[in-house]
Amino acid sequence: MEEINKAQNKLPNQELDYFKIGKILLSRWYWIVGSVILATLIANVYLWYTPKVYATSATMKFEEKTSEISDLMSAMGSSQKATSKIQSETYVIQSGSLVLSAIKDLDYHISFFLGGRVRTTDIYPEKPLNIQLLKFDTLNFYRDLIRYQPNEGNTFSLTYKTAGKDVTKVYSYNTPINIENMAFSIKYPKDVKNVACLFKFNIADDFVGRVLGGLHTNEVIKNSNIISLQETDSNPQFAADVLNAIMKEYLEYDRNQKTQSATQMIKFIQNQLDTISVEVRGSENLIEKNKQNSRIIDIGTAASEALGKSKDLETQQSLLKIQLQAIDQLKNQITSEKDNVSLNFSMQGTLDPLLSQLVTSINTLILRKNDLLKSYISSSQPVLDANQQILQVKNAALDNLNAQRARIEKVMDYLNGQVQQVDQQINALPENERVMVGLKRDFDVNDKVYSFLSEKKLEAQISRSAILPGASIIEPAEPNFAPVSPDDNSIHHTALILGISIGLGLIILIRILNPYIYDKETVESLTSVPILGVIRKFPEDIDEDNSQILAISKPRSIFAESVRSVRTNLSFLASEKSSKVICITSEVAGEGKSFVAVNLVSTLSLIDKKVILIAADLRRSRMHHTFNVPNDKGLSNYLAHQTSLDDIILHSKQDNLDFIVSGPVPPNPSELLHNPRMSVMIEELRSRYDIIMIDTAPIGLVSDAIPLIRMSDINIFVIRSGKSKFYAATVPQRIAQEYHLDNTAIVLNAFAEDLLHSRYYTTKFTGENYGTRYYYYSDYSGYESSGYYVDSKEKKWWNIKSWFKS
Repeated sequence: MEEINKAQNKLPNQELDYFKIGKILLSRWYWIVGSVILATLIANVYLWYTPKVYATSATMKFEEKTSEISDLMSAMGSSQKATSKIQSETYVIQSGSLVLSAIKDLDYHISFFLGGRVRTTDIYPEKPLNIQLLKFDTLNFYRDLIRYQPNEGNTFSLTYKTAGKDVTKVYSYNTPINIENMAFSIKYPKDVKNVACLFKFNIADDFVGRVLGGLHTNEVIKNSNIISLQETDSNPQFAADVLNAIMKEYLEYDRNQKTQSATQMIKFIQNQLDTISVEVRGSENLIEKNKQNSRIIDIGTAASEALGKSKDLETQQSLLKIQLQAIDQLKNQITSEKDNVSLNFSMQGTLDPLLSQLVTSINTLILRKNDLLKSYISSSQPVLDANQQILQVKNAALDNLNAQRARIEKVMDYLNGQVQQVDQQINALPENERVMVGLKRDFDVNDKVYSFLSEKKLEAQISRSAILPGASIIEPAEPNFAPVSPDDNSIHHTALILGISIGLGLIILIRILNPYIYDKETVESLTSVPILGVIRKFPEDIDEDNSQILAISKPRSIFAESVRSVRTNLSFLASEKSSKVICITSEVAGEGKSFVAVNLVSTLSLIDKKVILIAADLRRSRMHHTFNVPNDKGLSNYLAHQTSLDDIILHSKQDNLDFIVSGPVPPNPSELLHNPRMSVMIEELRSRYDIIMIDTAPIGLVSDAIPLIRMSDINIFVIRSGKSKFYAATVPQRIAQEYHLDNTAIVLNAFAEDLLHSRYYTTKFTGENYGTRYYYYSDYSGYESSGYYVDSKEKKWWNIKSWFKS
């Protein structure tokens, strides 16, 4: 017995059916198509209203030089090589000051637009109007759009806002126009068919944010000296022009920086030459006077030898002093708050090459700090961090300069000792010769230094004229009229995927939110109680009283065939009984139990079975409307001992079909159904009829049906497709377990195939239960076009559901 109960409680095996999943998804193909159409429409509207963005590219190559410092050191004889500074140079390219200078190279003062319903379009570089500025204050001018509308003749209209209101005035060509504190004139257009447009006045600063927002740089190849510059903007021609202007301005900036350093060097040398030239002329005059006074034509051999040594030593001292002056001047630049630092002079490569790298780092950090000050205040953390970095590099540069100064001073001390020894030899000479040697020495030293500086000045001037920018343009920017944003193909693909996803998601969401039972597979997944059959939904309207006995009125319909299938399976239940008592109930009202009962008894009567239908729902029976008889005397009267059994049995128009109506509604229907007269009546009817069909009250609402269920041979629980909720499928099993019933079966009523809500599992009847607890039945899906039924429908090419029906 326990094994039998376990078998009865065991749910049938269900396997995932991928073909059914496909049918479910395609059952609402028009949802998917509609979602795709809607998503595509939204995408097209988005593309229509969204301004297009264009990207223009150019390529630059940096030479294998670091900065102007390395160029000048090379020009002065230094052979030091610098490393690549791509990062610092790209930072310069993206600096606000350089971009501002580049914008000033363009014709930026007036912008023209074409007005549309959605947005205005920049038509740069076209200038449909020739506007002459007569009075323009860059700090205070009219910044809003001005609408131009040509009129007939020599006049036109301008519309602009004043105090938040639109003002329209008529003006003549070639006459001054005053708007607020600015004045301009519009020349008579050459094109007499010129159209309306909008224009506005600008200053260069208005474009800096626009340009910097779209400017990007990156290395073409990692660790190479070639970079790619890209400018994105809504106007491709403007993007190309401003990118070319930026590259041109950078080359000019780079060349000016190098020329500036060379100019400072020439100026430093010139200052030294001016001082020494005065000393040379003074020494020359003193020699002539001394020769005339002392009448010394030439000096002796000893004096000449001493003069040569002294001249060489003092020449070296003079050159070292010039280097010390250059070091001191550079230290002053570093310690001051100047915008940049330049290495002004180098003698014979004696300066440390590390110093040039430190100077370059100082200049780069100062430039970065200046850009930060455009966005932050001086006390903000990014600016404080930049100041700290500048201070660290400056300290390193000062330490380097101090070390070089100490080294030069040691050499100076050594030379001073050598000079003192030569001076002792000169002091031993006769007075006239000693004086002449001193004058001659000063003249020769100054003359030699002067000649050396003159040579270096000439070299610096030649180097300055030959200085070239440290970069070159490989590929200039050309307008690219293919937009990069929005990407039409990407957006349409996204819309397609999104539309399909929304359609499929809607199908899944509706299925998830669906609380109702629609097919037999769902019932089989919820309960182990067998399904006796599936009754199809009648395709036509049915009156609320079920007055048509449809299984009889439509004998060749799919509905009638499905009722016959249930009738056939009934014969396998309680087959040992000569007379069967069948009780029909449901969870709630409206699930069609009375409808099923009427149609079942009508088909049973057609196979020579004597059948009686009892309306045992004493609260709300409508069977008397179905058979069109009064309800003044029926089952309630019999149970209340008011009439006999024969008095309440009525005969229908159908042979072998009798019925008992419910009678007047009693105050105690549940107690009446527990009355022993009910059992007596059933036993009496068993002797007269083959089938006793009892239509009871809904078991989920009231307990009236319990005594009838317990005395019945077969209990049929009706579940209505699309009406009964999932819980309804568990009720018959719970009742069967509670009252130890093994004669319960389920009928799925009003089934109409709806793939959207169908279960995507297929029931597999295998094992010991197959053929004992489950019955053969069909839902007749896919047979509508077979031609066997009067309600068959012709298959239409556009009905995708019919493609999947076998």
